[in-house]
Amino acid sequence: MEIKGEAKLVRIFLGEDDLLHHKPVYETIVLEARKAGLAGATVFKGIMGFGKASRIHTSKILRLSEDLPIVIEIVDEFEKVEKFLPVLHNIFEEAKCGGLITIEKAEIIKYVTGNLK
Repeated sequence: MEIKGEAKLVRIFLGEDDLLHHKPVYETIVLEARKAGLAGATVFKGIMGFGKASRIHTSKILRLSEDLPIVIEIVDEFEKVEKFLPVLHNIFEEAKCGGLITIEKAEIIKYVTGNLK
């Protein structure tokens, strides 16, 4: 499969401690993205950040594991991303967690699936 040209980038911000059915929300999102056939998803763990409540979350040694920020990025064709948005909405509703979802234009220069070994 090859994707090239205009696409959408979904960026999802949430907390490391956000759970859905005793499983991290970020894990649920990645597994659902895979199930939906999206091109890929990557989870980034932040070392410091704050959200709506303006509470600082940091990885400093004295505050180990303080609900660090998580960012998930998903890039795919516009139609596939649009179809996935209700899934994201349902995950956030069911988990009752805070977060932020953004979408922006992206241009895919090259995306080719590798050979599975």
